[in-house]
Amino acid sequence: MHYLHTMIRVTDPDASIRFFELLGLKETRRMESEKGRFTLIFLAAPGDIAADTSEADGRPRAEVELTYNWPPEDGSPAETYTGGRNFGHLAYRVENIYETCQRLMDAGITINRPPRDGHMAFVRSPDGISVELLQDGHLEPAEPWASMPNTGVW
Repeated sequence: MHYLHTMIRVTDPDASIRFFELLGLKETRRMESEKGRFTLIFLAAPGDIAADTSEADGRPRAEVELTYNWPPEDGSPAETYTGGRNFGHLAYRVENIYETCQRLMDAGITINRPPRDGHMAFVRSPDGISVELLQDGHLEPAEPWASMPNTGVW
């Protein structure tokens, strides 16, 4: 047995893709179903796309699947999602947590739990999915991160 992917439902595929691309993920494949009225968008971290870490069929070792359910044909409101009680967060190891958080902040993303310890931070996707960022190794605490308060929940 091995891990394949995590599926999260999204309401704005473009905003969600932009968010995950800011984290460093790349779109690996996409599938649209006219009959089922949905789009599946798969993204993976570069380390999971590399030839030496890919599956035998060439797919990345691990992916995030963004599921976009199209609005109903009858014009009724599209689905909204408030988060599942049993879903915690996605987690990604990053090369430099300070640079990653700065890039996200510069793009208007709130750092909910700053990397005060040089090791861990939390942000949320446009659909409220909590994403944990973990430093590869450990960096010394540094400003402005060390003094930055939490914002919201994660």
